[in-house]
Amino acid sequence: MAGRLDTGIDVLDRKLDGGLPPGCIVAYTAEAASQSELLLYELTAARGTLYLTTERSDDAVRHAIESSPSEVGSPTVRHVSGDDPLEEATRLIGALPDGANLIVDTVDVLERADTDEYIQFCNDLKSHMLETGSIGVLHCLKGKGVPTNRSRTFHAADAVFDLRTKITGSELENHLTIPKFRGGAQPTEAIKLELTEEVAIDTSRDIA
Repeated sequence: MAGRLDTGIDVLDRKLDGGLPPGCIVAYTAEAASQSELLLYELTAARGTLYLTTERSDDAVRHAIESSPSEVGSPTVRHVSGDDPLEEATRLIGALPDGANLIVDTVDVLERADTDEYIQFCNDLKSHMLETGSIGVLHCLKGKGVPTNRSRTFHAADAVFDLRTKITGSELENHLTIPKFRGGAQPTEAIKLELTEEVAIDTSRDIA
């Protein structure tokens, strides 16, 4: 579809009619024990990326990206720390150039801020994504101790990508669903992914 920005992940771009609309914010949910970061790393190959890490060090993230066997880019990695992570994240996002990717890994730290301040952050983030024609991806961990403002993240997001990992027999299977997508036709079927060397369609159990 004209005007879409490709994600750099072929299976996603096909399901999304060419990619994501400029200005789109994605909430990407996954278990901490999954290989969800592989999808984030591949997103950096599509265009210039600002990668904000809130828990791992910037050196650890750079090393993981550089060590990834799949095609990746050379993102600008910054560690969000300090007493006011919302303020620091806002400052760093303010320098995002036009037509870029923003990745926040994870957004959990920011979601633990005061609710009114977090809602304002989400609104400011959306405005900046629209102004720059960029794409924002907020990595949300599932599990115990979900931050209070997680529902605000889902409400503010234009799309929700939900990665689920399960063991079937002796195999580990990953399925990506898109329960929310304001940018056009919503994919209704789960996408079976292979999260190993790169993000690809897993056809091992498909029937010809």
